[in-house]
Amino acid sequence: MQRPALSAYRMAWLYVMFDLPVGTKAERKAATKFRQFLLDRGFEMAQYSVYLRFAETREAAETQIAHVGAAWPGKGSLHIVTITDKQYANARIFTGKKRERRSEIPDQFMLF
Repeated sequence: MQRPALSAYRMAWLYVMFDLPVGTKAERKAATKFRQFLLDRGFEMAQYSVYLRFAETREAAETQIAHVGAAWPGKGSLHIVTITDKQYANARIFTGKKRERRSEIPDQFMLF
């Protein structure tokens, strides 16, 4: 059986977006465990509660969706969006310079 050619319309990107409660120590631990699960499964963090991963086929995407759903702690909200590689190619992504905090007390005084 010949493997079908790769197509930007069959390849997919999974966006996992979530809002998990972190009010208690147990909830924080569950949220951290879920984030670590996503990283271990090959997802990369786009934003703090938004992770994405490439899937070669729709079937691979469905498998990942099932795994993520099973690992979800069951509290808060979880959204998984699948877009084709062709759609992802049209994404506009802007990143800026990370804002640095100014120290409140200077390391040394300068006299002029």
